[in-house]
Amino acid sequence: MDRRHCLVTGANRGLGLEFVRQLLARRHHVVATCRHPGKATALNTLAGEYPGRLHVLPLDVAEPRSHAELARELALVTDGEKLDLLVNNAGVLRGSERFGHVQPADLEASFRTNAMGPFLLVQTLASQIADGGTVANISSEVGSIALRQEFRTPSYAIGKAAQNMATSLLAQALESRRIKVVALHPGWVQTDMGGEQAALTAQESVAGLLQVIDHLDEDDSGGFLDWQGQTLPW
Repeated sequence: MDRRHCLVTGANRGLGLEFVRQLLARRHHVVATCRHPGKATALNTLAGEYPGRLHVLPLDVAEPRSHAELARELALVTDGEKLDLLVNNAGVLRGSERFGHVQPADLEASFRTNAMGPFLLVQTLASQIADGGTVANISSEVGSIALRQEFRTPSYAIGKAAQNMATSLLAQALESRRIKVVALHPGWVQTDMGGEQAALTAQESVAGLLQVIDHLDEDDSGGFLDWQGQTLPW
């Protein structure tokens, strides 16, 4: 498999960390970002095991100023090479919300992290993404308007629905450069967010997601797919 340059956000745990592991196993070069690299013990351990192929950089996806700082650092650690894959994985979920008690701060945090952040990050890094590359926005079926049948996690659902629109708009903005932009539902995964009762391990989910990414073509750009490649309704 050709070596590629990849960037993963929210890479200190869960799906993000597993993306890093599996991309490294494929012999790719990986830039892993998180808010507090000094506290990312597992990532820093991996960086020691893969010198020169894993770089851990700070990024708060909800803060646009952090995007510009990442762009500057990225050019240094990739030696000017373009990104073949950007995985927008960082997200936030506020659980246990009840109608009548949903807090403005939770809605705002979800929008900034789950929708605004990924959109603005791609906009900032666009010139550093290779023509024909891929942007994978880790979304959720919870953000599907068509599939909603109950009042559940409204801040998260609204943020992910907005992220899905961002995916569609980015796909159109980057179409001329053949950059594929997709929204991907990882399934119900055993992470801090998904809980121990979830159906999939992080390893299973990421392996499936990478297979989907591997087989994307330009017609898939702007689409909403799950970890098995099935199309989901908006």
